[in-house]
Amino acid sequence: MKNSLDKFFKISERGSNIKTEIIAGLTTFFAMSYIVVTNPNQVVGFNFGGEFGTIWNAVYIASILAAVIGTLLYAFYAKLPFAQACGMGLNSFFFVSFIVPQFGPAGDFIKGYKEGLFIILLSGIVFLILSVTGARQYIAKALPDCLKKAIPAGIGLFIAFIGFKNVGIIQANPYTFVQLFDFHGAITGKEFFDAWCAIAPVVLALLGLFAIAILEKKKVKGSVIITIAGVTVLYYLSTWQLPNFDLGMIGQTFKDFGEHGFLGAFEGYTIFVGGATAIINAIVLTITFCLVDMFDTIGTLYGTASQADMLDENGDPIDIDKSMASDSVATVSGALLGTSTCTTFVESASGVAAGGRTGLTSLVTALCFAVCLFLSPVAAIVPACATAPALIFVGVLMLKNFAKVDMSDITAAVPAFLALIMMPLTYSISNGIAVGAIAYTLIALCTGKFKKKDIVVAVIGILFTLRFFLITM
Repeated sequence: MKNSLDKFFKISERGSNIKTEIIAGLTTFFAMSYIVVTNPNQVVGFNFGGEFGTIWNAVYIASILAAVIGTLLYAFYAKLPFAQACGMGLNSFFFVSFIVPQFGPAGDFIKGYKEGLFIILLSGIVFLILSVTGARQYIAKALPDCLKKAIPAGIGLFIAFIGFKNVGIIQANPYTFVQLFDFHGAITGKEFFDAWCAIAPVVLALLGLFAIAILEKKKVKGSVIITIAGVTVLYYLSTWQLPNFDLGMIGQTFKDFGEHGFLGAFEGYTIFVGGATAIINAIVLTITFCLVDMFDTIGTLYGTASQADMLDENGDPIDIDKSMASDSVATVSGALLGTSTCTTFVESASGVAAGGRTGLTSLVTALCFAVCLFLSPVAAIVPACATAPALIFVGVLMLKNFAKVDMSDITAAVPAFLALIMMPLTYSISNGIAVGAIAYTLIALCTGKFKKKDIVVAVIGILFTLRFFLITM
């Protein structure tokens, strides 16, 4: 058995051993296991009643299954120590693109959910075709370097903003649009305990963020999941509440998954409903999801593979085509199962740092995710103040990409800055990519810097421009 594992995964060949690979797999799981809770929360928007609860249940199961499938592809096909799950930012994009438009008296959240799955399925198929044909490499090289670095950084800001907003650290203000949580207003006129309960989510979320930072600095493995668990316990103890732990939820979760999640992308929606406007919108959304997934994955692969010393003679990650194919198949699988875009997780770097070098690391991570299928009652009791620190911290990690933008070159700095800042300010990843692509194209054309390879970004800019004028945002 031991020799078979060693031979199949090339463990000794890559300078590792079975014990190290198992520890690395566990490390990766605990580093990214927060996604089990945060993904359904992000897709649904923290509303657990009625149709929201139905979608939450379907997404919970679908998210775990997609993570298992995607990570197993890395284990047995690419044989690399990376893991996949539903991408942060992409799940929020799903929410604001398909769930939010259904808010209102006539809203149909199940319909919006299925529309989103259809677009995710299309983007996954496109990504798979691009990966198999090699066109992905051409597109990746054609997109301006400044946008490649700005897009993940902008997503990081967007995710952090969502984390601040979900727990109430940032509030709406009729004059300044946003403001810091009003501590004084929250406690005024209240008894001590009631005042504490009013501010507890915000205080605990901030403490959770500081805890993650401290644990990361101390190089404690699984800092994110430790913090989520700790803040959850503190929340219930300090507010003297009892979580609603319903074991019957397990059966209901699988029931909702079977009725609405599994193969939901094929039910009740087609891009042809709504005429040319709907088709253009579907095309733009598909391209957006595909692009974000593509460059998020590329950035993660290059960074993690470099850390693991797994680059080829050209400085590219080994078996990068297999990695991209695994990523696209996971996205297609996720859409069919009922969840948002799957992507390679930057938290895979934690497993690599623990010594993981082969697909055995991924196999262990996938098995851990599989166990979570039967833990939905536990996941449902995790409050927003426990997951918000994870969102904000992921934003911190992703923002470092922007440091690589050449800010001395104004033709790169302006498009990169616009892509970065427009994502959180317009509450849309696609708007950030759109404005960045349009700005780059116009500046390049007017300064004589436009090159043949820039045709790709120009086409993206044109498509987004059409969307702005033809579709109500």
